[in-house]
Amino acid sequence: MSSKTARAEFHDQTPKAESFRDCVIEGLSGREKSIPCRFLYDERGSELFEAICELPEYYPTRTEMGILEANAGEIGTLMGPHCQLVEFGSGSSRKVRILLNAFDRPSSYVAIEISREALKEASDAVAGLFPDISVVAVCADYMAPMDLSKIPEAEGRRLGFFPGSTIGNLEPAEAINFLAGCRRVVGSKGAMLVGVDLKKDPQVLHDAYNDAQGVTAEFSLNLLARINRELKGDFDIARFAHDASYSEERGRIEIFIRSEADQIVTVDGESFRFKAGERIHTEDSCKYTVTEFQQLAARAGFTAMRCWTDPAKLFSVHLLRPT
Repeated sequence: MSSKTARAEFHDQTPKAESFRDCVIEGLSGREKSIPCRFLYDERGSELFEAICELPEYYPTRTEMGILEANAGEIGTLMGPHCQLVEFGSGSSRKVRILLNAFDRPSSYVAIEISREALKEASDAVAGLFPDISVVAVCADYMAPMDLSKIPEAEGRRLGFFPGSTIGNLEPAEAINFLAGCRRVVGSKGAMLVGVDLKKDPQVLHDAYNDAQGVTAEFSLNLLARINRELKGDFDIARFAHDASYSEERGRIEIFIRSEADQIVTVDGESFRFKAGERIHTEDSCKYTVTEFQQLAARAGFTAMRCWTDPAKLFSVHLLRPT
């Protein structure tokens, strides 16, 4: 098959559209204001996050890719020939290419992503690069139950892939539930490969989420710009600030948008009062030690097979098998 004509097979399991308005109004009405982090990723937000991944302070992306490049051969040997890779939240499908290049005759790649256009573009690109591999694109919310019964069964073992430290955006109980769902997807003979950010010097973490160029701040505040644009909001963005700090007690980065003054903001006809210093919670990023994450995975029904880290012990990649 020519790389010019290779295309991914597309399966549409798009969930019912969620109301951005309802989530924002509900989140701003609470005693502690919050907006789910998934709404950070409109078109501009996605562009800014890609820029964040290239920043000198933001180590996770390049560090994880380095770990994968150094150990993909060993991972492939452990999984055996004709492996089927299933990526949860596939995004640009950049990292999975390292595995597909190193594995022994992988049979297929299944990309699961909620953003339809990004999914089609990325999966078609993989199909073009790997014309001998069946590429299947599933438009779905990977956090919700999904039907993979129409996906061709793997000739070999099935490897679930969840890179990027996204597991850290979930509260521990949510992470356990997610991994338990993955265990059902990969089956008793399969495995999971998960990227996990490690606990480290708090200053390194602070710098990663408060870069000198202010790109991360722009990414956070873009949420207010989106509300203004899509929900007839009147946020004065100059009167709000990005606020990210590491809580050693909770072992996580906590990210907020902070009001710099007493003010009243209107969103789609609803008014919300902010006191100076009051914050909107947008995201957490949990950090783990290797042992802590392996214990969490055990509660989801997995046993640790291998763990790889970089020389500086900034990041880890875990291979897990169902218990």
